[in-house]
Amino acid sequence: MIRDSAVCDIRKFTDEMLTWVRGRGKILIVVHDNPDPDCLASAMALRHLFVMRVNRGATIAFSGMIGRSENLAMAKELEIPLTPMGIIDLKEFQVICMLDTQPGTGNNSLPPGVKVDILIDHHPVREASVGCRWMDIRDDYGVTATIVYEYLLAQDVTISTKLATALFYAIKSETQDLGREANRPDRDAYVKLFPLTNKKLLYEITHPKLPVEYFLTMDRALEQTRVYGPVLVTNLAKVSFPEIVAEMADFFLRLEGVEVVLAMGHYNREMILSIRTIRQDVNAGSLIRRIVEGRGLAGGHGMMAGGKIDDVDYSPEAILGVQEFLTDRLLSELRMPDMEAKKLPEMIVANHAFS
Repeated sequence: MIRDSAVCDIRKFTDEMLTWVRGRGKILIVVHDNPDPDCLASAMALRHLFVMRVNRGATIAFSGMIGRSENLAMAKELEIPLTPMGIIDLKEFQVICMLDTQPGTGNNSLPPGVKVDILIDHHPVREASVGCRWMDIRDDYGVTATIVYEYLLAQDVTISTKLATALFYAIKSETQDLGREANRPDRDAYVKLFPLTNKKLLYEITHPKLPVEYFLTMDRALEQTRVYGPVLVTNLAKVSFPEIVAEMADFFLRLEGVEVVLAMGHYNREMILSIRTIRQDVNAGSLIRRIVEGRGLAGGHGMMAGGKIDDVDYSPEAILGVQEFLTDRLLSELRMPDMEAKKLPEMIVANHAFS
């Protein structure tokens, strides 16, 4: 396992890993469900490393969907080859890689019992990950893509314009332009990659056209938002794609006075959850795991985390029940169980009355 980002250690690790891969057959790269820019760029970069140093391609597999417009534009404009996990025959592959997720986390669709050979991630290590042959987990990094970028540098691999654009956008979006959980390697990669990017493609990715459903969801979120002092809870009800839950969590964290956001949305009999915080004394990953304990799966790190609760009926009663359960646990964990809720529309009206 690599903990030190020194180039000599990375070179040694990647040399040994590539030698091991070279003596085997087909390669599969598994990313988390409903992939985001970080895992898309990381997979693209790792695949490029295998092509350039092992002379062998790799299949990138995902489950769920890519619904967020920016992520769709990224996959399309940068021509990232993706294969649905459902049509993959695992017996055809002799090397299994996993990026930006870990075995047993519940946010990837690799069947239980399938051994992961190469694991690269920036989230805290899970117990099930310890058995991986090649494990590089750096939970002090803000982005998995930065780790794989360092592999390319250590191996003196040329980075194409499209790959540079993918890696840069992954760091940009995951850290919100270095403002969230970015450490020095992330910052260095961001600065070095920017001159190599295709600025027109970057614009197309960051300014895509948005579907009508996006604005309908935002309208619904504004109506359903409840504010408990510095804590905001929003229920999007039924969503057309899972990523919008995290997007709304980021959006509402910008509200004046808000320090912690819990967003939720119903998708395919699951309640998708996302937590965002600016508080230094709150670890979002630990917080969400305590909130869903006994009901679902979750993970994350300092300022951002996600999770899900399975088998939730799409009915007003069921959705409201989950919202109340999660809100009660959240407020209890934050030691403010008696805080009264304010509706966001009412707060807007009150503010206008005094303006």
